[in-house]
Amino acid sequence: MTGTPAIASRISRRFADLRASGEMGIVAYITAGDPSLEATLEFVLALAEAGADVIELGVPFSDPLADGPTIQRASERALKSGTGLAGVLAMVHSIRKQSDVPLVLFSYYNPVLQMGLEKFGYVAKAAGADGVLIIDLTPEESDDYLRVMRSNKLDTIFLAAPTSDDDRLRRISAASSGFLYLISRTGVTGAKDALPDDLPALLRRTRTFTNLPVAVGFGISLPGHVSVLGGLADAAVVGSALVSEIEKATAQDSSSAASDAAARALSAKIRSLKEAALAGLSRRSEVAP
Repeated sequence: MTGTPAIASRISRRFADLRASGEMGIVAYITAGDPSLEATLEFVLALAEAGADVIELGVPFSDPLADGPTIQRASERALKSGTGLAGVLAMVHSIRKQSDVPLVLFSYYNPVLQMGLEKFGYVAKAAGADGVLIIDLTPEESDDYLRVMRSNKLDTIFLAAPTSDDDRLRRISAASSGFLYLISRTGVTGAKDALPDDLPALLRRTRTFTNLPVAVGFGISLPGHVSVLGGLADAAVVGSALVSEIEKATAQDSSSAASDAAARALSAKIRSLKEAALAGLSRRSEVAP
């Protein structure tokens, strides 16, 4: 098995705690700046309080090709509100004054390159970020990126997919730290009714190449999905279902009351998923390997 030497980050510590308790984690994704950075700060604190183990902050981008319509609309709203990478990093600093929840910056590479790779790494670490996931960067193209992120002790999370062959899984595993993000299906992001039948086999194959925790995303939206993943994955990533709650509450109403309503909806969603992670099949210690 391959993998980047462990960084003593909030991410690795959180996954170690989850493993020790036999619990599956919940990784929550929201788009930063939708509907505003002030609202996003409120949402992050609500998610953390409700039990999210890691929070991914999506940096809005004008051409989010890997994202489904829900997150594309969120990115459009965030850009209209004036959100950019610098603002997201400033918000991370504000979060750190109130919470120690592990934070991952989830971005396309273009905004990072526009800021400058060295500056981004330094500012992200200084702000209090724990890891970075660049959705359109492959391990083969990431030498400079990995050097800068590792020098700043930031975890580097990469995506693996059902189409990843063994050689590619080996490369992804070698470049990753913190956790490995396994896409459950091909295509773009979005909530689905059921998980793919071949997901267990894909998880088993992935684990032959890494000792890192494996988080499964793309299509996770229901407590039943979390229960199915129990004993197989180390965490479930939920994104579009959360972004949809924000859209319902705030797309037509920019008031603080609407943001408060979105925060309550996010809390309720995370609590239901955490309950599934703590019960039944999701008690990893009770499931045969």
